[in-house]
Amino acid sequence: MKIAVIGGTGLIGSQVVEILKAGGHEAVPHSPSTGLDLLSGRGLREALDGADVVVNLTNSPAFDESSLEFFRKTMDNLLAAAGAAGTGHAVVLSIVGADQVPDLAYYRAKVLQEDILKAGPVPYSIVRATQFFEFVDAVLSWTADDNEVRLPATRVQPMAAADVARAVADVAAGAPLQGTRNVAGPEVFALDELGRITLAARDDRRAVVTDDSAGMFAAASGDALIAKEDAVIAGTTYREWLAR
Repeated sequence: MKIAVIGGTGLIGSQVVEILKAGGHEAVPHSPSTGLDLLSGRGLREALDGADVVVNLTNSPAFDESSLEFFRKTMDNLLAAAGAAGTGHAVVLSIVGADQVPDLAYYRAKVLQEDILKAGPVPYSIVRATQFFEFVDAVLSWTADDNEVRLPATRVQPMAAADVARAVADVAAGAPLQGTRNVAGPEVFALDELGRITLAARDDRRAVVTDDSAGMFAAASGDALIAKEDAVIAGTTYREWLAR
């Protein structure tokens, strides 16, 4: 199949392209660097020409309220172009538990993206993944200083970006789900515990202070970000990933 991967030069997209190519598909990466602007629609018609599947991995440049308009506009543009091109399958990457954290504008925006896709004219699949191992350092930096890192005890079930990419590629190469596939890492951590594991592995002697008001993930309560029983569980553990 010919598969257009929008956001195909990023962390997940570049790996999705390689996996699909290894599986014998014609996977074509698209991004601003290749002339595609999903927000304005520039280059979309050319990107979807002859594409059997389109995978949308683009991300909002901000996590605030502006992300709602970003996902609204980009999905409207994508679905209009995909419908006109006769593309038979649209795939979007979203977040496990996005609908369980209404206090986060970015999570509301991802739910909006999902809803627009579901209501659109193109057969679809949604892959919901948990947080990526690769983003843990950034999460720690949000509430850190030279002496300590403040983190909530929010429960998370993170996974490796490589495992996310495999899940997206598997769905893209298959028939439209007309639904959602959840994927998650093999272990559940409290975020403050994950911070201590990370700092120890980096020989970083800063203290992790549990603060249930600190950072973006303080808005998630209980098991909001934990995958349900129907999720596909990836194999890579966090300590295995850290050791690479």
